[in-house]
Amino acid sequence: MIRSSRMPAGRRLLVLAIAALIPALAGCEAGNNAPTQQWHQPTDGSGTLHDQISIRNVFVLGAAIGSTIKAGSSAGVFLALINNGSADKLVKITAPGTAKSVTLPGGSVRLASQQAVFFTGPAPKVVLEGLTRPLTGGSTVLLKLTFQNASTVSLTVPVMPRAQYYSTFSPPSPTPSPTPTTAKHKSATPTPSASPSPSASS
Repeated sequence: MIRSSRMPAGRRLLVLAIAALIPALAGCEAGNNAPTQQWHQPTDGSGTLHDQISIRNVFVLGAAIGSTIKAGSSAGVFLALINNGSADKLVKITAPGTAKSVTLPGGSVRLASQQAVFFTGPAPKVVLEGLTRPLTGGSTVLLKLTFQNASTVSLTVPVMPRAQYYSTFSPPSPTPSPTPTTAKHKSATPTPSASPSPSASS
C-alpha cells in the first residue's frame, strides 16, 4: 500500500506560519551588541481591551540598533484603536518619567462607534515631545491614555529599534525653531536744511 506524502492543509499552514516567524524571531535584535536578547512584540496580538476600546500594536520607535534617542529629543508612538462600544474620544496621552508632553493629531482623537483609527505609520502622528531620558531599543515606556468616557488606561509598551521591519518607519520631523525677528529701526528722516532765502534785489 502506497502512503500519500501530501500533508494535511491545516498542518501545512501551521508549518508555513512557524517557518515565517523563525527569521523574525532569530534576527530581531540579535547579536552581541543588541539592546536585549529577547524579542519584544508591540503589545500582544489581541491588544488591550479597555471599556470596549481595543488598543493594539502599541510601540515607541527608537533609534537604529546600537544608537540612542537623546534626552530632549522626540520619538514617535504607533498604535491602533478599535472602538466596539459607544462613541468616545481619546483626549490625551502622557508618558510619565519619559516625556514632557505627547502630541495628538488635532489635539484629540474622535472614536465613533464601530470605528478603527490607525496611527500605524510609517510617519508618526503621535509624538513624545521633550524626552526626559534617553531611549534605546529593548527598553519600555509607560503610556497613559485618557478617554473622555472610558477614563484612563496605563500601558507599558516596548521601544522598537529602527531596524528590519521598522527600518521603513520615520522618526518625528524636527519642530522648526522660531526664526528670530530683528527689530526694524526706523531710520531718521533727514530734516531738510533751510534753504537760504533769496536776497532782495535792489
